[in-house]
Amino acid sequence: MTSQAPPARRGLLSLDALRDLVASGEIHTVAVAFTDMQGRLQGKRFAAGHFLDEVVAHGTEGCAYLLAVDVELNTVDGYAMASWESGYGDFALVPDLGTLRLTPWQPGTALVTADLAWEDGAPVAASPRQILRQQLDRLAELGLTAWAGTELEFIVFRDTYEQAWERGYRGLTPANQYNADYSLLATARIEPLLARIRNEMGGAGMVVESAKGECNLGQHEIAFRYDDALTTCDQHSVYKTGAKEIASQEGMALTFMAKYNEREGNSCHIHLSLRDAEGRPAFADEHGHMSTLMRHFLAGQIAAMRELTLLYAPNINSYKRFRPGSFAPTAVAWGKDNRTCSLRVVGHGPSLRFENRAPGGDVNPYLAVAAMIAAGLHGVEQRLELPEACTGNAYEADYAHLPTTLREASELWTASELAKAAFGPEVVAHYATMAQVEQDAYDTAVTDWERYRSFERM
Repeated sequence: MTSQAPPARRGLLSLDALRDLVASGEIHTVAVAFTDMQGRLQGKRFAAGHFLDEVVAHGTEGCAYLLAVDVELNTVDGYAMASWESGYGDFALVPDLGTLRLTPWQPGTALVTADLAWEDGAPVAASPRQILRQQLDRLAELGLTAWAGTELEFIVFRDTYEQAWERGYRGLTPANQYNADYSLLATARIEPLLARIRNEMGGAGMVVESAKGECNLGQHEIAFRYDDALTTCDQHSVYKTGAKEIASQEGMALTFMAKYNEREGNSCHIHLSLRDAEGRPAFADEHGHMSTLMRHFLAGQIAAMRELTLLYAPNINSYKRFRPGSFAPTAVAWGKDNRTCSLRVVGHGPSLRFENRAPGGDVNPYLAVAAMIAAGLHGVEQRLELPEACTGNAYEADYAHLPTTLREASELWTASELAKAAFGPEVVAHYATMAQVEQDAYDTAVTDWERYRSFERM
């Protein structure tokens, strides 16, 4: 178990506070959750008394197949950590008590995030949270900490999830019928839903900053204050699950998928900065300009972007976002406040940071932030020189391009010596298998697009 610091935010719970709420009858259930390869919360709900009496001290178990299945939880071949041959045994879920929180959208319930470990106590290397922890440990050796913020977009529909399923996700009614980017009038149409999400995430210990409309029909974004990287990723996963649950309770549905239709996709821009051992911003020099550390760190992003894109764009659908003029990047380039680049430098002085614009709403935040740290450390270790900033339209300039398919990204990932050095061969092989499983499933699927083009006219 990790040690627990006193919670500083409404909605976060100390163990003693949880005991008091259980004793008073206000809390009856505790959910123990971990984030799987796809960034989804998996786990168990416990009677609160049993959680306090047994799970706090001893943890709980879950089948290791949860990190060795496809998106639909089908068992698949190719994973070393879990298979029919190995008997599909368990791993341990070890609650991180510093993450205990209320979940206001599920009254009477608290939630805690868990780390994954084997029976002997060794961490599960392929666990997304452990992958991020490994990179944070590498930073700590240099006296540095990472601070991150994720900006998730989603599309809201006035249909329930069950109705959407029955309709094959076709003919759904978006919450807005026109581009609502920054529109107060349009966002007011679904303010009851947006307000619930904002307020109830605040009640779960997150610091909400704002909500705004976006470009696609029914598309919106709710932004949260940045935090240390691990906390941000924990909150990201809780938020995605909670937002879907709240939408369902309101008789609506929302999706974070990277590209729902041919209009603008759902992005997840990730902001990252570093602090030194004294807690001072490390990306700005004494004049408020980019420090040498930031220049090397950003150069590492450029050098590693193509090889690590699999961790930014993990699904077939992810690559549909990468289109010129879409506000999703295609070029491996950086620029100052330039939204045509994959890497955008923003902020001034202590707030100086960079934004990775490659990830979509389907990203696993732990894997993406781990990749950004690994890339930055490569740049620092190799003292890479930062190329000139892009000052024009990166879509039309002569830069290397992001991979355009999952197959290409997987090949780059599998061949990457940088990835093997940063994450280890076990992790590289595990996520290469994940990509191969998805690619194989897609390659054998017959789509509506094919039927419409071929049924009569071919």
